[in-house]
Amino acid sequence: MELPRTPSFRLDGKRALVTGAGRGIGLAAAAALADAGAEVFLVARTETEIAAAAAAMIQQGGRAHAAPMDVTDRQAVESLVRESGPFHVLVNNAGTNRPAPCIGYDEADFDAIMNLNVRAAYFVASAVASALVSAKEEGSIINVSSQMGHVGAPTRTVYCASKHALEGFTRALAWELGESGIRVNTLCPTFIETPLARPMLEDKDFKAWVLSKIALGRIGQVEDLMGAVVYLASDASRLVTGSALMVDGGWTAA
Repeated sequence: MELPRTPSFRLDGKRALVTGAGRGIGLAAAAALADAGAEVFLVARTETEIAAAAAAMIQQGGRAHAAPMDVTDRQAVESLVRESGPFHVLVNNAGTNRPAPCIGYDEADFDAIMNLNVRAAYFVASAVASALVSAKEEGSIINVSSQMGHVGAPTRTVYCASKHALEGFTRALAWELGESGIRVNTLCPTFIETPLARPMLEDKDFKAWVLSKIALGRIGQVEDLMGAVVYLASDASRLVTGSALMVDGGWTAA
């Protein structure tokens, strides 16, 4: 009797691009992809961080490159994709949050969030997809969203708006690229202990509110997302597109 075989989680022979890769979720995603066999290009503004990360991955037997740039610079992104692509995996992770009440919200903060979380994510995905289609190669685009792309929360109106936009973009792009064999999904974490979230979680009342929303009763760690990234990047999820993978400890189950 011939038994079904589990599709491979390996990424040997694949090139991956990870934005916001110098720390936090992006660094963990890059490390996971390198460990699974992909050749990883780490993108961030801070060259020292991604250079050190790439060196550490190489030391552990991986293949990694530091590509310092601002992902809001569309021409720089397109140049990288043209020179080093096509990329079979994109982890569209660069993002920011500046919590404040909607009434009186600073316009500069609004623009900063939307430019990075939505505009940059859109054009990075477009550049990667264009190169894959031209090369007639399949791939996986992973847009790092949030549980806040599915719910609302006080003082997070702009962040929620940006992540809800990313969810809509992902679903539409999945339909556009499906016939080319390019899958597009979102990864939706809860609060993860990263340099971005850590200052927020130092507020005891806020942390207590967060924990009250998480069924598993703990703040997430970047390691909690690494398996999910490899799953979405690999053939193990080859029939998954236009979906949101919730890694939120049960927040959205309520």
